[in-house]
Amino acid sequence: MDERIRFETKEGSNARRERAFLALPPAERFEWFLRSFVDRAITVAEARPVTGNFVIRKDGDALRG
Repeated sequence: MDERIRFETKEGSNARRERAFLALPPAERFEWFLRSFVDRAITVAEARPVTGNFVIRKDGDALRG
């Protein structure tokens, strides 16, 4: 993937990404599809360790900034 910063509309960005995805060979599209599930699962697992407890955390005071 191209990591350059672009200034474009959301619609333009989505269209560009769709064209790039559809330009890939079918095997690479399937690989990308499978990888998208693995990447998401790892991110969620690392973000919240499983403790077996229901935990509510307060990150900051919205009124005091």
